[in-house]
Amino acid sequence: MPYSSRIAIATSLPHRLFIPLLLSASLLLATACGKAPEPRVAATVDADNIARQYMQLVLALGEHDSNYVDAYYGPAQLRDEAIALELSAGQIAAQAKNLLQKIDTQPVSDNDMQKLRLHYLDKQLQAVAFHADSLSRGNKANFEAQAQALYDTTPPNYSLSDFDEVLAGIAELVPGEGSLTERVVAYRKNFVIPADKLDAVFQRAISECRQRTAAYISLPEHEDFSLEYVQDKPWSGYNWYKGKAYSLIQINSERPIDISRAVDLGCHEGYPGHHTYNALLEQTLVNQLGWQEFSVYPLYSPQSLIAEGSANYGIELAFPGEQKLQFERDVLYPLAGLNPATAAEYAAFLTLMARLSYAGNEIARQYLNGDIDGERAVVLLQQYSLNSEAEARQRLRFFDSYGAYVINYNWGKELVKQYVEQTDDQNERWARFIRLLSSPRIPSSLDW
Repeated sequence: MPYSSRIAIATSLPHRLFIPLLLSASLLLATACGKAPEPRVAATVDADNIARQYMQLVLALGEHDSNYVDAYYGPAQLRDEAIALELSAGQIAAQAKNLLQKIDTQPVSDNDMQKLRLHYLDKQLQAVAFHADSLSRGNKANFEAQAQALYDTTPPNYSLSDFDEVLAGIAELVPGEGSLTERVVAYRKNFVIPADKLDAVFQRAISECRQRTAAYISLPEHEDFSLEYVQDKPWSGYNWYKGKAYSLIQINSERPIDISRAVDLGCHEGYPGHHTYNALLEQTLVNQLGWQEFSVYPLYSPQSLIAEGSANYGIELAFPGEQKLQFERDVLYPLAGLNPATAAEYAAFLTLMARLSYAGNEIARQYLNGDIDGERAVVLLQQYSLNSEAEARQRLRFFDSYGAYVINYNWGKELVKQYVEQTDDQNERWARFIRLLSSPRIPSSLDW
């Protein structure tokens, strides 16, 4: 899953009790998530057949959009069959709509997990039909339509002027000559990880993320990952899940990487983020329950909001309160050859910068809706997200490649945060987080 260049910063939470809580995901699956009224969802009379056809449609649509199938570790025969069908995008949309009608005609199940499964298939198929229709027509839908149809949500809407106060606060922290963007870009250069220390810093950060996650989550046996550094990508990090609890994590090193990104990307791409999420889905839903549809992951789908939102929220869950600052100051700054005395000041700066994340959403909204062109988007990203021109152009590439996907990082994080933080108890927060990562929940079923 792609991780955009937006900065993700942990906010204050109570210090967690560092007590190992090796929770069984299968036990958590048996626990109901909420008492809110549930929409009518069909039972699993024909769920396995619907799931298989859904998988074929996702794999077939991947032949029309190289970004679409983010991961597949199911039977090779099914992929071959899907490709051999040679379905057009229009045919895929039509078949997805037929499957949706089939779901609607089935009786209601009394089993909570079965309800979640069919609701998941229903919303995922709606996203398949929408994306296939868009490809068939040869044009992209507007920002709002993408958000609702692909990601099962309606994100908040802001005016760029809403961020003026935050910009004023940042201006006070970074005085000097030149525009605020120029000052911020110059200031952040003081916190860049030297190229010859990049791997050591990232390896140590990911190791810490894993250790903190393993204190609460019983990770699958033999889970592992490989780490690569790549360039010329529209994202800053990506997790390519390969199945059998193994991931390839790629870090985009074409531009300088500042020290805060090590923990952010280590948690987001690895623990307790994408690698952990995919490994738990595989362990509990694919291996234990036999729900093969979770062995394929279409990027433009409601699942992505949960995936990206949980990966971003996982940063502050693993490093609550001041713990991220403390770890960076005491471990990563010295390892990178940076001055630990500046860590607290930089953390305060990044906390304000994180409040600009929704400005990026609004610029993406205007651009995708045709209200501004690419050059204007680059100017606004420099003005309101305080990106350098190179960073702004990379983000524009992200908008071009992934459209409204940007909402999954900040709005997704907010929805996951609301789901998890219904309790002040840190152990229970981890339990709710695990339950989310081990179930078919998507945005519209978070309150079930």
